[in-house]
Amino acid sequence: MAKHPFSFLHFLLCCCFFSTLLSPSLSSVEVEALLRFKKQLKDPLRRLDSWKVSDSPCEFFGVSCDPMTGLVTGISLDNQSLSGEISPSISELQSLISLVLPTNLLSGHLPAELNKCINLRELNVSVNHLIGTLPDLSELRNLQILDLSINYFSGPFPSWVTNLTGLVSLSLGDNNYDEGEIPESIGNLKNLSFIFFARSQFRGEIPESFFEITTMESLDFSTNNISGHFPKSIAKLKKLHKIELFANQLTGEIPSELANLTLLQEIDISRNHMYGKLPEGLGQLKNLVVFQIFENNFSGEIPAGFGDMHNLLLFSTYRNNLSGEFPANFGRFSPLNIIDISENQFSGGFPKYLCESGKLQFLLALGNKFSGEFPGSCSKCRDLQRLRISENLLSGEIPSAIWGLPKVEIIDFGNNEFTGRIPPQIGTATGLTKLYLENNKFSGKIPPELGKLANLGKLYLNGNDFSGKIPSELGVLQQLSSLHLEENSLTGSIPAELGKCAMLVEMNLGRNSLNGNIPESFSLLTNLHSLNLSWNTLTGSLNPDNLKNLKLSSLDLSMNQLTGIVSSNLLQMGGDKAFLGNKGLCVEKSLKIQMHSGLKVCRGNNTKEELLLFFIIPSVLVIILVGFLVVIYRECKKEQRCVFCDKRLEI
Repeated sequence: MAKHPFSFLHFLLCCCFFSTLLSPSLSSVEVEALLRFKKQLKDPLRRLDSWKVSDSPCEFFGVSCDPMTGLVTGISLDNQSLSGEISPSISELQSLISLVLPTNLLSGHLPAELNKCINLRELNVSVNHLIGTLPDLSELRNLQILDLSINYFSGPFPSWVTNLTGLVSLSLGDNNYDEGEIPESIGNLKNLSFIFFARSQFRGEIPESFFEITTMESLDFSTNNISGHFPKSIAKLKKLHKIELFANQLTGEIPSELANLTLLQEIDISRNHMYGKLPEGLGQLKNLVVFQIFENNFSGEIPAGFGDMHNLLLFSTYRNNLSGEFPANFGRFSPLNIIDISENQFSGGFPKYLCESGKLQFLLALGNKFSGEFPGSCSKCRDLQRLRISENLLSGEIPSAIWGLPKVEIIDFGNNEFTGRIPPQIGTATGLTKLYLENNKFSGKIPPELGKLANLGKLYLNGNDFSGKIPSELGVLQQLSSLHLEENSLTGSIPAELGKCAMLVEMNLGRNSLNGNIPESFSLLTNLHSLNLSWNTLTGSLNPDNLKNLKLSSLDLSMNQLTGIVSSNLLQMGGDKAFLGNKGLCVEKSLKIQMHSGLKVCRGNNTKEELLLFFIIPSVLVIILVGFLVVIYRECKKEQRCVFCDKRLEI
């Protein structure tokens, strides 16, 4: 058969000719459909101002067209603060391939008319406020990406999605579906590589058919009620690089076969009911970036191979029963960013290479049995924000450079056996919000440099051997809400400047050797709920005006040398026990009776009854005595007159 060299060119010219004939009418239909779509939206950023009556919609913001036909093939309005409802008019765009409207404020229902857009390959309306039951969109057989996640869709889970066998990425999670099971037909989606079904109210087990989807690379079934043993069949998914199964009801042990998934980068099976030892093979997953198994019941040691990993960023095993020594080289070759191994039974020396990369931001190891000194190498952590190693058996002095880490927000060394002083370098940790040093063996003076920490909200130095005076510089800490200095060897008077700490909620200075008066400035602490000054040698009169504005739920001034009258307000706040051991304190008799107080009655402070006893009654007795004397005097006068008369008669 003879070939015609210009036949294909002729065909293209014909197409162009017919498209020029058709495009004006088709374009006007699409312009009108888009304007109706716009009419139902609110556009505070005025992104749709370019959507006006015109011959072609191809210049509209966020709209793309086929260069040959001029027909609309895509709408992309991601994160444009749009609100309102999605108009059904969108279904008139017959050539539409991509509809991308995520991260807006769209509401109402998803139009069922979208089922007419049979050329759609991508539909993304995630992170909006859409509601109602999802319409059946199973006619969209060309869909490759479907993302309806993070909305408020309700009703049954849309099992019709398992008919969309061309899907590569499927995200339906984080909606309000009825409780139910994962459809067994999920296995029909043989091309699926990404699935997001988190927070979808699933119960029961993951169907075995799911593990036949060998193209799967990332799965997220987190925060459901999925039960049963951790599925061994997951080892069939050789391309898997991400497993998110946290916050479910899974039980059993981690199968050793999991170590065969050599492409794994992220594992999160936290907050389940799993137990047993960690398979040694997990330490050979050299691509691992994230490993999270917190809040389970795992026991035994961390596989040694974790010390040789080169990509690990996040490692979290808190609240398990893991034990033994930590891998010696852990963190030495990894760009560690976060490690949380708190509330386990780890022992031996504290791992010394955690800051080797200098990128660590969170170091959380509280509630273990680590012993020995805290490694000075941690001073390399210049980006460290949280340092919590409380409730261990650590001892020795903390290296000076660690106190002054420039970005640290929380330092928690509490409940160990640390010694030494707080160095002046603490004043350079200007981002510090919480400092916990309680129940150690720290000594020396409390450094005045603490006054430079403008963001400090909680200061716990109790249960140590700090001495000297309380620095008045603490009075400039306007964010301070908790001040605990109890059980130390502090001396001197309480600085009046503490009354300027307007945010204080609790203050405990008990069990020291403080003296002097309670500062009058304490009356300014109107947010204070708890005040403990017990077991000191405070003196002076208990002036009610010093504490008159306070509304305390807890008050303890016991075991001091205070004097004066305990007011009814203070007695109501603290009860008798708050004032015991102060021999000079007393209450009025009427208050003692009214509040059944065991405190002694004040002398020299006469009540009405005492006035009656010591003034009115004696006065009445004096009046009676005077009256009696007057009567006797009159009687005597009468007798004298009678004697005089008798003498006159005798004459």
